[in-house]
Amino acid sequence: MGQSYRELIAWQKAMDFVMAVYAATKLFPRDEICALASQLRRAAVLIPTNIAEGQARFSPSEFHYFLGRARGALVEVETQLMIAQNLGYFNAEQGQKLLDKAAELGRVLNGLIGSIKPAA
Repeated sequence: MGQSYRELIAWQKAMDFVMAVYAATKLFPRDEICALASQLRRAAVLIPTNIAEGQARFSPSEFHYFLGRARGALVEVETQLMIAQNLGYFNAEQGQKLLDKAAELGRVLNGLIGSIKPAA
C-alpha cells in the first residue's frame, strides 16, 4: 500500500466518472439542479473521495471498508442515472455511455476490493 491514491486506476477512473456526471447533469432541467443533479454529483464525488481516504488509512481493513463505501456510492449513482434517463433528462445513448462508464468503474473497484484482504 505504498503507492499514492492518485496512482490507483480505480481512483483515476472514478475522477473521470465524476467529470462525466458533472457534464451530464449540466443538461438537466433548471428545477432539477438542486434535486437529482445535486444528489448525483454528491454521490459521484464520494466514489474517488472514499478510495482516497481508504488508501490513506493505515490498515487493509480500513481500506477495504472505504472501498465498500465507494462501491455503495457507485450503485447509488447508477440508480440515479437510470432515474434521470427514465425522466428523459438525457437520451438513451448518453445514459448508456454513463452506465457503461459506471460498469467499468465497478469492475475495477471490485478487483481492487478483492485484492485487499481485511484482517480477520
